[in-house]
Amino acid sequence: MKRLVAICLLGVLSGAVWAQHAMHDMTNMQDMPGMSMPAPAAASTTILPPNDHVPPPPPQRPMPSMTHGGDAMDMHDNGTRAMLLIDRLERTRSIGGDHAWAWEAEGWWGTDLNRLWVRTEGERDRSATRDGRLELLWGHAWTTYWDAQLGVRQDIGDGPKRQWLALGVQGLAPYWFETQATFYAGEQGRTALRLETSYDLLLTQRLILTPKVELNLYSRSDPRRAIRAGLSEAEAGLRLRYEFSRRFAPYLGVSRTYRRMTDAPVAGPVDTAAQETVWLAGVRFWF
Repeated sequence: MKRLVAICLLGVLSGAVWAQHAMHDMTNMQDMPGMSMPAPAAASTTILPPNDHVPPPPPQRPMPSMTHGGDAMDMHDNGTRAMLLIDRLERTRSIGGDHAWAWEAEGWWGTDLNRLWVRTEGERDRSATRDGRLELLWGHAWTTYWDAQLGVRQDIGDGPKRQWLALGVQGLAPYWFETQATFYAGEQGRTALRLETSYDLLLTQRLILTPKVELNLYSRSDPRRAIRAGLSEAEAGLRLRYEFSRRFAPYLGVSRTYRRMTDAPVAGPVDTAAQETVWLAGVRFWF
């Protein structure tokens, strides 16, 4: 055992002596003329192609320092614009074979916050306009997606021409439903409420299916205009349009209408109800 330990110690001492002699020899080689250690390789440099960029000349009139009251950067973010949308211009045909025309349009002029709106909607048969309305409204954007509106409404068509004050909202409900809700106050204590909602379902980038629902409610019957108190009219329609461009799109569709009417014969008012399904073809465009 003692012999094994001695052999191990002798080996360690021999290795240390050999390492010391090797370091001494390398130092002597560096001191000898003509002998030197190889230098580390220098990093390679890449020669870039010539750059033909010519810097622009310095500004002749430097921009003055901006102040809170200055107008050095006018972004024109509140400019005045206008648009006219013919949402429905269609020819209808009922199951009984009767033909008629229907329209719905709106236009506005103003800024992003305040606009003047004009709306019209109605139906016309072969002889005259059966029912229609014309509205003039001022709208103010009170949130990102909603406008408050105030104005007047004029009823046209069969019966006397009624006038109303209008107050409502218009905008995008959750899940991108386009929604209108308008309250009307008219003569002789009459009031009315009109609700409308629609949704554009993109089947492709150009083929769009639009379901639409409209409700009209009145507080009092108006026999001279065939209006009955309560839910006077409900309409549900489905239109499939193809947009050749965003500004022009023909469409086909079907509409189901439910009306509760009050007629005014000589013997007295008579309440009736009717349902009607019509097929339609039309065009939608704006500019």
